[in-house]
Amino acid sequence: MTGLPSAESAAAARLRQRRGWYFYGWASHVFPTIVVTVFMGRYLTSLAENAVGKAGRVSVFGIPVAPGSLFAYVVSFSTVLLLVAMPVVGAIADRTGAKREILLGFGWLGAAACVAMFAVRGSNWQLGAALFVVAFVGYSCATVVNYALLIDVASSADRDRVSSQGWALAYIGGGLLLAADFVLSLFLRDKALLARISLCSAGVWWALFNIKPWQLLRGLPRAPVAASAEPVLLAGFRQLRHTLAELRRYRLTVAFLIAFLVYNDGIQTVTTVAAQYGDKELQLDDTVLLSAILLVQFVAFGGAIWLGRLAERFGAKRVVLGSLVVWLLLVLAAYFVRAGVAWQFYLLAIGIALVLGGSQALSRSMFSRLIPPGCEAEYFGFYEISDSGTSWLGPLIFGLAYQLSGSYRSALVSLVAFFVLGFVLLLRVPLRAAIAQAGNTAPERV
Repeated sequence: MTGLPSAESAAAARLRQRRGWYFYGWASHVFPTIVVTVFMGRYLTSLAENAVGKAGRVSVFGIPVAPGSLFAYVVSFSTVLLLVAMPVVGAIADRTGAKREILLGFGWLGAAACVAMFAVRGSNWQLGAALFVVAFVGYSCATVVNYALLIDVASSADRDRVSSQGWALAYIGGGLLLAADFVLSLFLRDKALLARISLCSAGVWWALFNIKPWQLLRGLPRAPVAASAEPVLLAGFRQLRHTLAELRRYRLTVAFLIAFLVYNDGIQTVTTVAAQYGDKELQLDDTVLLSAILLVQFVAFGGAIWLGRLAERFGAKRVVLGSLVVWLLLVLAAYFVRAGVAWQFYLLAIGIALVLGGSQALSRSMFSRLIPPGCEAEYFGFYEISDSGTSWLGPLIFGLAYQLSGSYRSALVSLVAFFVLGFVLLLRVPLRAAIAQAGNTAPERV
């Protein structure tokens, strides 16, 4: 029989596509690692301080904002923009089947914005904020499709392992470029120039390594869609409205999503403000900050693999619940880290690294089993609202707590509530029943 792929060739195609999926994580992880976690928060704060001084206020749409709160507010604003954009992008990806093109199109948009950050200097915080918003949108919309592809490149039984391996390899990609930035920091005294070069190089890395997934992700499965003369964007909004109406049928999926939105908000905010906390509150220099975050990338590789293996033995839900307890303890411990004491910051970084990748990778694979067939990218649009490197409520609360208290320590402790509430909400979700409600088959351990 001709025209139908053999079982062998179908398996080979899936393995090729899985490698392409891994490569996109390798390429794009420089954005959350280098742009979000390491450089942009501190650099944007410095640009604002250059404009108005540390005690001054910049005007954002007529609202006075402390320089130390600016980055958190920009992150919150960016995520609010994505509340509708990401589910619509997911709906369009599901409707058209053009997942590769949408993934890499938004990826290259984000990369271009990062390259342009080399032009940001002096007190031009407005340009820096605008480029960050564009890069954030590009990364987030691409990630919606990237997460949905997990269902195409791995069976239900394999997803915890494949998701964890993908996250681990992404850390290596981000870590290698961060290592180059660290070496550069040893020779370059100009912090502003170091930030500009590092932000630009993240865009170059992201853009160049996107070429490989473009080659490997060809031939992805496409769901059949009815022919329509309706513009694709309008069809995307119409599909989004239909999905919102259908969500009431999948109440357990919604319950999991709410739990994830809460606890992941805390995780993302901690990772986003870590460098800012180390710089402004703990008074640690660039060498310590870069080396600590570099350590996180490589320890997180092992942590993601380790938690993935624990999930095979105990189930993903139990492992994620355990990781949330560790996150809670780490946030409380961070409050007591003494200023200028580098070894305490390094210990904190190692603790974060052990649970960071695994808690996110396993959350991703759990959610992939709770999606009705054919709606993967659209549902991951809702999921990615909280997992695009940050979400809106955590940074907003952190920024408000700092603006009211003037203390980064108090601002950090304000995030404890996210881990406590997220733990309780996830504990109450009957995962096996949720998988069945979505019309999917549960693996042996959930």
